[in-house]
Amino acid sequence: MSSKILIYYNPRCRKSRETLQIIRDKGIEPDIRHYLDDPPTPEELAEVLRKMGKRARDIFRKSEPLYKNLGLKNKDLSDEKLLEYLHKYPILIERPIVIKGQRAVLGRPPEDVKKIL
Repeated sequence: MSSKILIYYNPRCRKSRETLQIIRDKGIEPDIRHYLDDPPTPEELAEVLRKMGKRARDIFRKSEPLYKNLGLKNKDLSDEKLLEYLHKYPILIERPIVIKGQRAVLGRPPEDVKKIL
């Protein structure tokens, strides 16, 4: 039995749409979380990062003007503080993130999702 798949999804993002299509092409209908409307909590994000083997700083959209405006380049910010920013400003979360069981992957490029399908 395969674990249910969850995708942090933004329908306006081409990479999100492409990643969702790859999942569906495998005959899988994932749970879809519109993370901009339903931001993950800092605790949920910490769990996703653990599954990805990444740190909070690794999933920021650094090209987003808000990243610079909030001074998030500051290396003194703790992971806990960064997770709070990601929750408060979900536009800063790099997307899409796909979660299956104890593994998670960033769909950049979208083909990377195949690693956990």
